[in-house]
Amino acid sequence: MSSPASKIEEIIDTTQDSDAQDDSDDNGAEEHEHDGTQRQQEPSSSTASSSKKKKKKRSKAAKALNALTGKSIPQALVDQVLDSVKAEGGEGSEQANAENVRQALEHMKIMDVVKGKAGFGGLNKKDMGEHKFWSTQPVPQLGEGPPEEDGYIEPSQPVEEVRQDPYPLPKDFEWSIIDITDPSQATEVHELLSLHYVEDGDATFRFKYSAEFLQWALQVPGYSKEWHIGVRVKSNKKLVGFISGVPMLLRVRKNKFMSAEINYLCVHKKLRSKRLAPLLIKEVTRQIHLQGIFQAIYTAGVVVPTPVSTTQYQHRNLNVTKLIDIQFSFVPRNMTLARMIRLNQLSNKTQLPGMREMTEKDIPQVTELYSKYMERFDMVPIMNAQEIRHQFLSGSGKAGTGDKWRRDGQVVWAYVVEDNDTHKITDFMSFYSLPSTVINHPKHGLLEAAYLHYYASDAAFGENADENGVLRERLQGLIGDALIVANNAKFDVFNALTMMDNSLFLKELRFAVGNGFLNFYLYNWRTAPLAGMKEENGVPVGRGIGVVMV
Repeated sequence: MSSPASKIEEIIDTTQDSDAQDDSDDNGAEEHEHDGTQRQQEPSSSTASSSKKKKKKRSKAAKALNALTGKSIPQALVDQVLDSVKAEGGEGSEQANAENVRQALEHMKIMDVVKGKAGFGGLNKKDMGEHKFWSTQPVPQLGEGPPEEDGYIEPSQPVEEVRQDPYPLPKDFEWSIIDITDPSQATEVHELLSLHYVEDGDATFRFKYSAEFLQWALQVPGYSKEWHIGVRVKSNKKLVGFISGVPMLLRVRKNKFMSAEINYLCVHKKLRSKRLAPLLIKEVTRQIHLQGIFQAIYTAGVVVPTPVSTTQYQHRNLNVTKLIDIQFSFVPRNMTLARMIRLNQLSNKTQLPGMREMTEKDIPQVTELYSKYMERFDMVPIMNAQEIRHQFLSGSGKAGTGDKWRRDGQVVWAYVVEDNDTHKITDFMSFYSLPSTVINHPKHGLLEAAYLHYYASDAAFGENADENGVLRERLQGLIGDALIVANNAKFDVFNALTMMDNSLFLKELRFAVGNGFLNFYLYNWRTAPLAGMKEENGVPVGRGIGVVMV
């Protein structure tokens, strides 16, 4: 079906920026997009008729002001989307008009993507150094087009030629290597990220990273504490900036190379004008180069030069009543709350025979199954048994605490399907917990969100498994059971991206399309675009991306 929303990604030219104010003040730095948060717009109602004329005048004035400051959706963008929808035809194209195209753009908060306001850890384009910073980096530049062949942009350097001294900071700040194993330092990072990393545009939800989560995410096998870099205020040693890197053996199409996964770039809100983010990026790059690694992978909501792929968040409601109460979701106009609850109800028992929690003894089989299954995708992390153990078992919480579905301190949930006769592991699935604080709500303080992690099924290995629907049916059962486990573990919502084979089950399992986008980037590596939220060069939706960035 051709629709306004489906054409937007093809049409937007992200190199244009009509919001001149973003480069002259700090207002943009306070605007955030909570990637992974979908919030439906609540219908507004008119008030007393005596105020209508004033409202109309204010509305006209607001439209004029928005046109001057670049806050309205550009008419040219609306026209392009509309023309494309009409040209393609299909269901819904006859009803498309300028007004509903504009509404679709506004509902998706696409201006945040167009203007680069929503980004890497809640940082806007100014924080990221704008394109003038990225034009100095070994990354594909906007408008270059796909490369003739894959490969590095700049050759690797001998370690002795890498800059040996840290980059200079503004005079009131100093560098600090963060030891995430030290509880007090882990708490500092937790507090910085919780208060300043990512929140939604209405400042209603804010990610809440636990110490257990950070240890799971940052203490991967082979990690280097020198890649966990902070910026402190000299006078009081307060942590006001952070960035992390962890090693990842990455395959991009047919090429395998060591890389760094860069994440959690965060700067204190009141210091967004100090240009600390580009310095954090340069310093972590220097530290990584000192260990002989010259490629990296990272993600951001903001569009900078140049995404290798773009994915979109989708959300499956679990605790419908709570999600509506905190205004994460709204009851659609053609729906009642009771019916919405009924449609989203789940069984309390998993459905696939042989489904159980993963244990140590499963590691060899899960490693083999993971490795074979991930061959389906163009960009994936290559993991050995030690890394599989870390990803799926190290964050499983404190034994003997909690209940069957959730232990104290649990970060990741991993389940396998074991054949009762052969004891072969035929499938596995996993998800992780990343809650958000609900700001200033009288009843609910926390939004419990589960995020789909890695999964695999040997159903993919059968002949014509994609064409005959065998894999589709199996994954719907496998991830359906993930929803049941998450629901039993008292999660409120289950989030996923348009990556891997997710397109085979998202719609059928009642996931709703979100308004958050996640762009994938490669540092010092060129490759043609990878299939994310749309197919690329015949590769189906999602199958370009097999890297889960937690």
